[in-house]
Amino acid sequence: MATEFHLPDIGEGLTEAVIVEWHVAVGETVSMDAPLVEVETDKAVVDIPSPVAGVLLHQGGAEGDTIEVEALLAVVGEAGETWTPRSAAPAGEVASAAAAPIVGSIDHSVEVVTTPAERVRLLPMLRRLADELGVDVERIAGTGPGGRITEDDIRNAVATSDMGPVRRERMSAVRRTIARRLAQSWREIPHVTVYDEADAAAVLAERASLGKPPLEALLVTRLLPLLVEYPEFNATLQGDEIVHKLHYDIGIAVDTPEGLMVTVVRDAGERGVAELSSEISRLAAAARNRTATPDELRGQTFTISNIGAVGGRYGTPIIPLGTTAILSVGRAVPRPVVREGEIVVATEMPLSLSYDHRVIDGGTGRAFLGALVRAFEAPATA
Repeated sequence: MATEFHLPDIGEGLTEAVIVEWHVAVGETVSMDAPLVEVETDKAVVDIPSPVAGVLLHQGGAEGDTIEVEALLAVVGEAGETWTPRSAAPAGEVASAAAAPIVGSIDHSVEVVTTPAERVRLLPMLRRLADELGVDVERIAGTGPGGRITEDDIRNAVATSDMGPVRRERMSAVRRTIARRLAQSWREIPHVTVYDEADAAAVLAERASLGKPPLEALLVTRLLPLLVEYPEFNATLQGDEIVHKLHYDIGIAVDTPEGLMVTVVRDAGERGVAELSSEISRLAAAARNRTATPDELRGQTFTISNIGAVGGRYGTPIIPLGTTAILSVGRAVPRPVVREGEIVVATEMPLSLSYDHRVIDGGTGRAFLGALVRAFEAPATA
């Protein structure tokens, strides 16, 4: 008997995935738990195994296609077996082209939008895209089956306002995920960003004495005591409750070819500088070569973004969903400063702290940033 296998939710907040490569062609045999298809989803490329052994009877999409969670991904059955989609029309009954599913059975998730001329069908993922691009779907004539609006229709509606040559490039699944989450964070969280500078001499001296480990490892050790002292910065807002997290999983932003990713150092408070350095380096490499697991890319309680590594100084970092703050650390460069009434040259490290104003007041935000400056400037302890 054929087994219908639907795309599972293999990552927090996953709504869709792009099929990268089928490891098994239709008509070929596959073993239980053997790699069936490779998909790109939620900041990672993942192999999905076959849930049963048998012959692949149906592929839910071609390589490069995007399918939604719970959409039909594959059908595995016995040799010689045939499979008919449940939504196929009975003999003698003509199926409406407009009602035909794009992939598997997705009629339950299709939104019907009324226009003056006709009724068109629009997937929720395309509704979100149209909202993000500012496109009025009621003014678009769909080119898909039965007049369905497609992604190209929405993007073409934006391109019509361009007066010169353009080059269009489809966003990768990773880029779409980043864009969706940043937009949601910016919409839902009232951001406040405050700035200061810390004398980097102590941190840089410690780093040099230890053989130049990742700067983030040293910053984490100096940050952790402050997250205990200021618990609002290691928290999340759930409804009318502020949930103070009593564990310290520190997110480290990593610049990768696919975009900015945040890797998560679990139980950072239990690790010394050497162990933090090793884990930060391992996670950064995994993020860049796309081998990081979903659990290594989610669940941070506070985030550090070292924009100085790419030459940046100040910024307005966007708070990751599920947290209340993020610290951006800029490039430390020699600058003239006033110390005890004298102008001297010091290596100043720019700090940009964004926090959720629903949870953290301005006074608390400034106090925390001031404490960070003092902690970063303090000499290393034995």
